[in-house]
Amino acid sequence: MDFGAFILAQQRGYHQTSHEVIANSVEQTVMAEQCGFSNAWYAEHHFNNYSLSPSPLMMVAHTAAKTTTIRLGSAVCILPLYHAPRFLAEVGLVDSLSGGRLELGIGSGYQDFEFQRFGTNLEDSSKIFEEYLDVLPKALGQKIFEHHSEYLDIPPSSIATRPVQEPLPPIWVTTGNPRLRERAFKEGWNLFVTALLGGMDQVQRVRGQIDEAIDNSGTDGSKSRIGFLRCAYASDNDAEIDHYLENALFQRRLSFSLKNRTQQTDDGYLMKEVPTDTDPSIEELRNNLPVGSVNQVIDKLLAEIEVLKPDHIALQTQLGDFNQKTMLKQMELWGDKIIPAIQKEVGAGTKLVAAE
Repeated sequence: MDFGAFILAQQRGYHQTSHEVIANSVEQTVMAEQCGFSNAWYAEHHFNNYSLSPSPLMMVAHTAAKTTTIRLGSAVCILPLYHAPRFLAEVGLVDSLSGGRLELGIGSGYQDFEFQRFGTNLEDSSKIFEEYLDVLPKALGQKIFEHHSEYLDIPPSSIATRPVQEPLPPIWVTTGNPRLRERAFKEGWNLFVTALLGGMDQVQRVRGQIDEAIDNSGTDGSKSRIGFLRCAYASDNDAEIDHYLENALFQRRLSFSLKNRTQQTDDGYLMKEVPTDTDPSIEELRNNLPVGSVNQVIDKLLAEIEVLKPDHIALQTQLGDFNQKTMLKQMELWGDKIIPAIQKEVGAGTKLVAAE
C-alpha cells in the first residue's frame, strides 16, 4: 500500500492570505515527494474559506512542473459544475503536462452553496454524475466519440491532446450512493472512502459498505483500489496534537454547515465556525483518530488497516491554520518513520484483500 497527502487549502481567518494558503499547498506537494509520499491530492470547492482550491486540475498542472515522480490527483473534481467538453479536453491536457501522473478523482458534490452559484441544481447532481461516468471512457479512450443523454449532448468530437496514460488516467470515485459504488467495482474504478473523524466503529461500517458493494457488483473487487482519507498526526507534544485536532474540528464544522445550509458569515465570505450538538470533544477525537506518539499512530493505523483493507491512505496534511513549518516537519516524520514501518508490516505496493 502507499500514502498520499490530501491538501484542502483552507483559510481559517484573515491572518492567512489566500496567496499564502495556495503557496503552502504547493510547498506541501514538493515536500510530499521528497518524503516518499506516492501521491498529492487537491480538493475542489468554491466561493468561501472552506477550501481555496477551485480547480484541482490547475493545481496538478502547476505542481507537475515543480515535481518529477509523485502522482498528482483531484480529490475530487465536482463534475456537475463543469462544462463537459472542456473538462474532458483538460483532463487529456493535464495528463500530458504531468507526464502521465494524473490520478482522476471525481464526485457529484454536496454543497448547495456552490451549485446555486453555478446555476446547477444539487438535486440533479447524481444523474449528471452518472452521465459523466458514461462519457469519460468514450471520450478519453476513443479517437472520435459522441454522447447524447439528458444533461450531456456532445456531437462527434475528438480530444486533441490525448492522455499519456492509455486508455485513460486511473479513475477514483467518491460517492455515498451504494449503486454508484457497485458500478465502480463493476468498471474496475478505484473508490475513495473516509471515516471522517469517527473511530473504529465507523471504520468497520465503511468496510461493511465496501463489502456490500463488492457483493452486489458481481465481482471480487480485485480490479479496484480503495483509498482511505484520514486525519492522523504523530507527536509527543499533547498540545500540538490538540491544535491539529482543533483544526480538524474546524473543518468538520464548516463542512457540516455547508452541507446542511446553515453557514453563517458577517461579510459574505469568511464563514463562522459554529459549534454543533454533534461535535465530538477533543478527547473523543484523540481516542478516535491515529494520533499520539509515533508508535501509537503506527499501531492505531495498523488496526484500522486490518479492518478496512485500504490500498492507499491519503493523510490530511492541510487543516485550518495549522502551522506550515510544523506540518512540513510532520510530513518528514511520516516519510522517515511511519510510512516505512507500516509498509514493512503490510507490504509496499501490496493490494490488501478482505477476509472471506
